[in-house]
Amino acid sequence: MLKRKNAVLVDGVVLNGPIIDSKAGEQLIEEAYKMIIEEAVRKATDVTEKVCEWQPPEQLKKLLDVELRDSGEHHQRLLQLCQSVIRYSVKTSHPRFFNQLYAGMDHYSLVARFITEALNPSVYTYEVSPVFLLLEEATLKKMIEFIGWKEGDGIFSPGGSISNMYATNLARYKYCPDIKEKGLSGAQRLVMFTSEESHYSMKKAASFLGIGTQNVYFVKADDSGKMIPEELEKQIQRAKQEGAAPFLVCATAGTTVLGAFDPLDKLADICEHHGLWFHVDASWGGAALLSKKHCKLLHGIHRADSVAWNPHKMLMAGIQCCALLVKDNTDLLKRCHSAQATYLFQQDKFYDVKYDTGDKSIQCSRRADAFKFWLMWKALGTRGLAERVDRALALSRYLVAEIKKREGFQLLMEPEYANVCFWYIPPSLRNMEQDQEFWQKLHQVAPVIKERMMKKGSMMLGYQPHRDKVNFFRQIVISPQVSREDMDFLLDEIDLLGKDL
Repeated sequence: MLKRKNAVLVDGVVLNGPIIDSKAGEQLIEEAYKMIIEEAVRKATDVTEKVCEWQPPEQLKKLLDVELRDSGEHHQRLLQLCQSVIRYSVKTSHPRFFNQLYAGMDHYSLVARFITEALNPSVYTYEVSPVFLLLEEATLKKMIEFIGWKEGDGIFSPGGSISNMYATNLARYKYCPDIKEKGLSGAQRLVMFTSEESHYSMKKAASFLGIGTQNVYFVKADDSGKMIPEELEKQIQRAKQEGAAPFLVCATAGTTVLGAFDPLDKLADICEHHGLWFHVDASWGGAALLSKKHCKLLHGIHRADSVAWNPHKMLMAGIQCCALLVKDNTDLLKRCHSAQATYLFQQDKFYDVKYDTGDKSIQCSRRADAFKFWLMWKALGTRGLAERVDRALALSRYLVAEIKKREGFQLLMEPEYANVCFWYIPPSLRNMEQDQEFWQKLHQVAPVIKERMMKKGSMMLGYQPHRDKVNFFRQIVISPQVSREDMDFLLDEIDLLGKDL
């Protein structure tokens, strides 16, 4: 320990001066930054590198040295550990990562993340986060404009699932505001409606908010995955006949598996007729609003009461970047969620306290997620963002055309968005009658090919069964780094990995 003159001790602890070696810390950051740029930016986006370096869990624990100890490690060891973390992580920015509804690397967003990580802001009051509150306000205003509302409100949340939960809570508060203070004990049984193709977060919202999963009425979808309006009407009538209180309809603009868009105008008509809150989960499909070519997919979204939209998906703003947008402009968000903590939201501050937006949120500490999207939008402009959407969907159409040409590949359906769903049928099954035995065998094909591609590290592609369909691949195109050659490689690689099955 360094000897300090005139040392002040309390409980045996020296209080003079800092105990952190800032110079050593800054050197670590500089060295780590070089590594990040080389390994997590350049190599991670290089198509000639692996998408992943697969290791089974127990082996990976040893390679990462996950155990935490009483004594700290020296900086060189920490850099080695950082290198291992990057090496064995999945490279989601790789041009051949097609596994999820997010992919690719936006460099502007990454710069914004570097800045927010260094500044470590919490976005709840203007006094501690003046810049990021103003940037969030500007970003929300622009998103509201693209939905087609003249005014509105909103907040960035930690995920589309949370945005959907916000919307559920807002709808309930609007229907019966007394629940906020009096609770559920004396409340009428509430029922909410969503498509059988909707995101599972609606079911979780019902559970978390005490509505109950049995009070989520799932509405039938057609073969393309769209909610059937006539079936919604039947379910609403059923709930009323049971003596329950319908309060919310959730439509989906871009379903997770099939990429389907519900008929928003027709659903809005039904909601208007019955006086129900109309929420649109556009977490995946919201990006199409920026495209003049494809915004028609969301025709009628301006009639929604609330919208969930995740710029971290198709627009690549970096996880997490998700907004809940609300048509109401009477402070409904704040009235529903506020707790009026006097140590944060004092009303006698020296500035305009309307900029203290934190009481709209169910969180206290909140990340400056809007900054990522704001900086991207500044860099690319609306035209640049729209170009990304248009190119992704054009690549999807190219892939569909190639699937139709190739023996052994079969489309599930014509895609509406960037979700291309298809089967690979290996040579051993191509001459079989498509009976129960055929489908049972085909069900086993995708998981084996997925295992092989992961262990090879050549690409990552998702698969799943869905409704009455056996396992099929779901190809998602997002990143502008993806090329036609990557689409060709995808099909070639699947054939290479699966032709012996």
